[in-house]
Amino acid sequence: MKLHNHMEDLVLSYVDKLLPQFDSVCNCEKCRLDIAALALNNLPGMYSVTEIGEVYSKIKEMETQYVADVIKEITKAIEIVSIRPEHTK
Repeated sequence: MKLHNHMEDLVLSYVDKLLPQFDSVCNCEKCRLDIAALALNNLPGMYSVTEIGEVYSKIKEMETQYVADVIKEITKAIEIVSIRPEHTK
């Protein structure tokens, strides 16, 4: 097993779910990753190196407040990137 941040998987998954709801936001790979990076910088890491740690991370992902915090940070990141994308079209 290797070191893995489950929060990264969770954030990328929710970015893909939430981004289509924002019509005015660029959804290119650069903007998508900028949104994920901004959100991840404001969320706690969820690292594991064992199968037990992986199971704990999956259980934690199902908590309502935990998901709400992830969605909140992604929404804030989407707003930032929509105002100031770091690329030219």
